[in-house]
Amino acid sequence: MKTAMKAKDTTRLATIRLIRSAFANAQIEEKTDALTDEQAVNCLRKMAKMRHESILMFKDGGAEDRAAAEQAELDVIGRWLPQLADEELTRKWVVEAIAATGVNDMSKMGMVMGALMKNHKAELDGKLAQRIVKEELLSK
Repeated sequence: MKTAMKAKDTTRLATIRLIRSAFANAQIEEKTDALTDEQAVNCLRKMAKMRHESILMFKDGGAEDRAAAEQAELDVIGRWLPQLADEELTRKWVVEAIAATGVNDMSKMGMVMGALMKNHKAELDGKLAQRIVKEELLSK
């Protein structure tokens, strides 16, 4: 925060303040004095998801300047987010989850997603995982 202040980087400073505020709100919701690393990452992921959705809406509405501002905030938030698994690793985990659950049709997709999220929730992108689960189940 001090570095952003000294550099007069208003976007980074404002985003860091938003993150601190979100952490404070999460502490109140969780009724705790300090967030665990997992809770902090979940809070950052929620913020990033909101920025992604806003960017899409602004671009659809023709507000490119607002979309750029949201992208700048997303870039700052992304600095503290752990890297998510790539498509290859996600596919490997999906195949393992399908084998573990014994599911072989789309009607039980939720069981596969549940097993996958139970073991790798913090490490993967849910939308990517869902797409790969569909592909794998449809190919069987």
